[in-house]
Amino acid sequence: MDFIHSAVLGLVQGLTEFIPVSSTGHLILARKIMGLDLVGTLSFDAILQLATGLAVLVYFWKDILNIIIALYNWIFRKPTDEKYKNLILPIIIGTIPAIVLGLLLQKYMDTIFRGTTVVAVTLVLGSILFYFAETKFKKETAGKPSERLGTPLSGEGLPAVSVESSSAVSLKTGFFIGLYQCLALLPGFSRSGSTISGGLLSGLNREMTIRFSFLLSLPIIFGSGLYKVYDLVSHGQFGSMESSLFVASIFAFLSGLLAIHFLIKFLKNNSLNYFGIYRIILAIVILIYL
Repeated sequence: MDFIHSAVLGLVQGLTEFIPVSSTGHLILARKIMGLDLVGTLSFDAILQLATGLAVLVYFWKDILNIIIALYNWIFRKPTDEKYKNLILPIIIGTIPAIVLGLLLQKYMDTIFRGTTVVAVTLVLGSILFYFAETKFKKETAGKPSERLGTPLSGEGLPAVSVESSSAVSLKTGFFIGLYQCLALLPGFSRSGSTISGGLLSGLNREMTIRFSFLLSLPIIFGSGLYKVYDLVSHGQFGSMESSLFVASIFAFLSGLLAIHFLIKFLKNNSLNYFGIYRIILAIVILIYL
């Protein structure tokens, strides 16, 4: 794989990992367009997720550091900031469904789930999910100014964070959103789109939903990525793609930072349905031309 191919795949991964249009689906399409082989690419894509996971760590470093401190204090029974402590268990509980289902479906992930027809169908299904989530959210928040779509999100630095209200993410809600994260195992469903939809459907406000979506993605992104690195190294395959992975990861990290910032700003005054329209158009193009 040459420099251009690696750079394109990195850009595609970074831009679409967080924007709810499906990174896996777009990587499959990008490879089809560039004439690259789809077989055995799941490991490459999982490692690219490490780069986008690093982008989340950088962008939300204050939030993540406070959660780690809260976990340490909680374990050693020291005074703990309840606002951050109350995020720990929902994130853990919300991660379990994707781990279990990912292990069960692992042998299918790099074969039958990588076809363009599957991508087209799940792109449309994801758009339908966005529509129902936004419709339910608007109906339930009608007449509540603090919850309306156009309400500015809080602060600079952590633009989508409302720490004071994080305790509303209950264990049940965390598990519920975690179930929606499982949809991202299918190419065409978006992790961010699925978890944000799950948050809106569960009754969380928009700030908490966006924030929890990013935090919940970290264990799966790093877990799958590190596992694939180990798998490649143990089978002596890492060296053969080291240079292309490095180039792609740099582009994925930088474009991932831009995508996170864009999504947070965009969702201040817009709904997921705009992405849903794009996904439907893309699905039609796929079915006609690919």
